[in-house]
Amino acid sequence: ESILLRRDEDGVTTLTLNRPQQFNSLSFEMLEALIAAIDEIAQDDSVRVVVLAGEGKAFCAGHDLKEMRGNHTLDFQQRLFRLCGKFMMKLTELPQPVIARVHSIATAAG
Repeated sequence: ESILLRRDEDGVTTLTLNRPQQFNSLSFEMLEALIAAIDEIAQDDSVRVVVLAGEGKAFCAGHDLKEMRGNHTLDFQQRLFRLCGKFMMKLTELPQPVIARVHSIATAAG
């Protein structure tokens, strides 16, 4: 199953972080998926608003600390934080408004 779910309905696009066992933490793969989805949405005139949501008990627990511990090289850390910065910039540059549907834990980059 996909780590990022997209649902489009009546001009509303919902992106759901789908790693509930990891509290929807932001892995490298998740950040890449979010950036790809945002790039698509930015070009889609039928999307009027974007909703970010999290599956399960948490909205987003920030960076995936387990992944970071397993890849503790300086190169990986730098690439991860650059990717996170890129995601955050793209999110703020979207022409559509973005609503975070936070229902529980939302920490750090989450």
